[in-house]
Amino acid sequence: MSRFQFVADHQHAFEVKRLCELVQIERSSFYAWQAAAPTRGARAASDAELAQRIREVHREDNTMGAPRITAELNDGVPEAQRVNHKRVARVMRQEQIRGYQRRRKVRTTIPEPADAKVPDLIGRDFTAAAPNQRYVGDITYLPIADGSNLYLATVIDCHSRRLVGWALADHMRTELVVNALKEAAATRGSLAGSIFHTDHGSVYTSKEFANLCAALGVTQSMGAVGTSADNSLAEAFNATFKREVLQDASCWPDETTCRRQAFRWLTRYNTRRRHSWCRHMSPVAYEALTAATLPSAA
Repeated sequence: MSRFQFVADHQHAFEVKRLCELVQIERSSFYAWQAAAPTRGARAASDAELAQRIREVHREDNTMGAPRITAELNDGVPEAQRVNHKRVARVMRQEQIRGYQRRRKVRTTIPEPADAKVPDLIGRDFTAAAPNQRYVGDITYLPIADGSNLYLATVIDCHSRRLVGWALADHMRTELVVNALKEAAATRGSLAGSIFHTDHGSVYTSKEFANLCAALGVTQSMGAVGTSADNSLAEAFNATFKREVLQDASCWPDETTCRRQAFRWLTRYNTRRRHSWCRHMSPVAYEALTAATLPSAA
């Protein structure tokens, strides 16, 4: 209880002057606080209404924090009616509504020192002026309750963070990353002239994968051995996927559930999940905006 509220609660039994002296506040300050009561009441009601809207968004996706929830609330809303992200964050703190957060450290890279060296053409610059110029990829394992694993290979566009290709299997053979890159080529129509950046896993340094890249017109790029920061965009994607799907669980209960949840999240990631990099739009929506603003060829 605030000191002002204490005075308000007891002013009918004691003099306001004496009460203000007791709690060490100025009478003028108390009367100003009292006069502002209707405004505070209206703000509290407005905050309660906003909290309800936040809960509805959060129930649909409990991994959302204040920035993504703000973007969701403001989607399609006139400028004058939009809510400020600081207010959303304040109400979320008051109502103890939080986006799910979890950190897990995973390593799946199996280096193959005998294979040919590939230069680093990215240099930790995970940006691109337009789609279909630079990609990153990685493999992450998905643990199953019976002790087995599934493995997810990804191909992510550096411009939009769009997942243009992925493959899921119960093995880490070269076929896994080959299928992911082939799906990316099918999605884009052509990958000719693009760069694909990975770590030094044996599947990425294999001759089979190098031949596929050459056939597709893709130039390979690799960071330093044992340095996850050189492929941090792909690493961050993997961490986000497992954090948001597994949450407090340490593994999937069975392979069927894992495949179903992976498909659902990966599809939603491209089409609905808001990404801070994409101005809180989905990767697909961000690419559409890029296509509309890029100058057309003469």
